[in-house]
Amino acid sequence: MEVNMSPEEVLLEIQQLNANGQNLSKKSVKKLHPQLMRSALHYYPDWDSAIEKSIPG
Repeated sequence: MEVNMSPEEVLLEIQQLNANGQNLSKKSVKKLHPQLMRSALHYYPDWDSAIEKSIPG
């Protein structure tokens, strides 16, 4: 699996998508941002964990 993003970049990208009002559902991100999804699943156990880590509270 090719991963070009660092864990910090993954979290920052998720934060930016959230701030822009983008849909953060796994299906939507997998389709529109496949590199982000691959990288997130490389560093975190699942997509929900990556979201929780990037968007506290």
